[in-house]
Amino acid sequence: MFDITWFFQRLDWWSVLDILLVTLTFYWFLRLIRGTQAVQVLRGTVILVLAMALAASLLPFRAFGWLVANALPALLVAIPVIFQPELRRALERLGRTGAYLTTTREPSTADVIEQVSIASTRLSDRRHGALIVIERTTGLEEYIETGIKLDSQVSVELLLTVFYPNTALHDGAVVIRNGRAVAAACVLPLAGGTISDRQMGLRHRASIGVTEQTDAVAVVVSEETGIISVAHNGRMIRRLDGKRLRKTLQALFPQPVQPTFGSVMRDVRDRVGNALGNEKT
Repeated sequence: MFDITWFFQRLDWWSVLDILLVTLTFYWFLRLIRGTQAVQVLRGTVILVLAMALAASLLPFRAFGWLVANALPALLVAIPVIFQPELRRALERLGRTGAYLTTTREPSTADVIEQVSIASTRLSDRRHGALIVIERTTGLEEYIETGIKLDSQVSVELLLTVFYPNTALHDGAVVIRNGRAVAAACVLPLAGGTISDRQMGLRHRASIGVTEQTDAVAVVVSEETGIISVAHNGRMIRRLDGKRLRKTLQALFPQPVQPTFGSVMRDVRDRVGNALGNEKT
């Protein structure tokens, strides 16, 4: 049985500092890859390593155990190659101060959906092309870095100004993260080489391309026809009006139901009534 007193007797200030440095290193690394596709890569790597280690230790397979024992060191060598963009980004940010100290109030997803829906409807009426990408679980940091940083609250006026024709930021995508427009004029990957995709415009192909590689949701307004479309999982829903666009985004970004005072009181009343009814019977 583990004796915790033995542990604290050997714990000195150097050990505490050592544990703190290791903790800060892991925190810095996780903070670095947050918001990028490397999170999914790291998660898959950890699951694969744990599964292989458990299988090698629990199952009586000598050859598989030898394979795991020799593959893990090679995997550690491959980590710098896998996370090369994130490590390069970390070295670039070493000289920056205050990058991790700023905190902003994040608006609710419902507010963002409302602003995007109204702006898309107005852009459609004016025949102004637009491409708005809303980040979900998979980070879009590599695409954000190709554009111009905004870090602004999402509003109808902002989106109408960005996508006004012949302005400096209209040619590209606006990326929304945590309820804020973090960048504009972002370059996105194009869709695959199917015939139907090739017949689409660049905005539509870019919206499908980014949703093929990530779980983001893209809203597209056609510059030629004014048609509003939504891309998700590499597929596109076309010919949406403002009401259908709002419902589609609400379905893709469901809001947790917050209990109101009236609903809580009704629940209490129903429970009390059921309890009294059970006592009478």
